[in-house]
Amino acid sequence: MKLVVQRVTEGAVSVDGNTVGQIGLGYVVFLGVGEQDTEETARKLADKLIKIRIFADADGKTNLSVKDVDGGILVISQFTLYADCRKNRPSFCHAGNPELAEHLYEVFLSQLRTQIASVQHGIFGADMKVSLCNDGPFTVLLEA
Repeated sequence: MKLVVQRVTEGAVSVDGNTVGQIGLGYVVFLGVGEQDTEETARKLADKLIKIRIFADADGKTNLSVKDVDGGILVISQFTLYADCRKNRPSFCHAGNPELAEHLYEVFLSQLRTQIASVQHGIFGADMKVSLCNDGPFTVLLEA
């Protein structure tokens, strides 16, 4: 599983012109599921995401988690994180099949909801438009 985590002041996702998920301060997370990922992988990465400290404290140090700042999390499924670009045309042979990916996406969201009040998401497999204001900019990659 791969996560691209962007610290944001706001983020939104729309499908067919309709906003389906929106947050203020928090994370916009692009989530890719690999062929070897499991429910345990999804839960571990969700817990890591909640605990990672990339918000500034009163002294300006990156010392606070999304939970500490009462932030939201907007999760967008993105199989293209598993693109193999060694050739000019990307291959996605290591991405999880759609059934596995959707199941683990839901497990990931459920795990987040156990500790974060505002968890928003896109629509799995849909053509989505994502907008965000990256704060910093601050972007990290998490992998399992």
